[in-house]
Amino acid sequence: MSTDSPIDLTHSAVLSIDVQRGVVAVYVKDQRYLERVASVLARARQAGLPVIHVKVAFRPGVPEASPRNTFLSAVKNSVPHQRFFQGESGAIHPGIGPSDSDLVVTKTRVGGFTGTDLDLLLRAHGVETLVLLGIATSGAVLSTALQAADLDYRVVVLSDCCADLDEGVHAHLLAHVLPKQASVISAQEFHL
Repeated sequence: MSTDSPIDLTHSAVLSIDVQRGVVAVYVKDQRYLERVASVLARARQAGLPVIHVKVAFRPGVPEASPRNTFLSAVKNSVPHQRFFQGESGAIHPGIGPSDSDLVVTKTRVGGFTGTDLDLLLRAHGVETLVLLGIATSGAVLSTALQAADLDYRVVVLSDCCADLDEGVHAHLLAHVLPKQASVISAQEFHL
């Protein structure tokens, strides 16, 4: 699906969500995924768009976890799961950055906005359109896209720069759910 109108590059930013070494190792099966993501980010940087990496990380012992939060409780109750988001495993994948001009936001929730300064950074840069890519389509991408739409950002999701363990859910979200709140296009259709 194409966007209805051209993207206003003077008011856009590209968000790379949870493209961390460990997450990529588990979720990404497409050998060309990182190549597409790296290409999109390189084109965005060259065009002068802000590139923001949103990554997930927790304090030791995961004090951010409420017992009512299923995902965070699972992380808190599993030391191996906690290590997954630490050190090299928790770092932004070296195949995509970050470069010196990129910004990095650390989150402790599924979506990129809750409890972070992401909205503040975007508004400080005059951003009106968010171009999203990342992992997982059914988690961080979906949550961030819906939050962004609720905050009145125009949202573009790069379909082939998203990944999920469940291909059926991934395809359904990109074809039927996300288009209700965002323009869903391929990396190749994202012209700068």
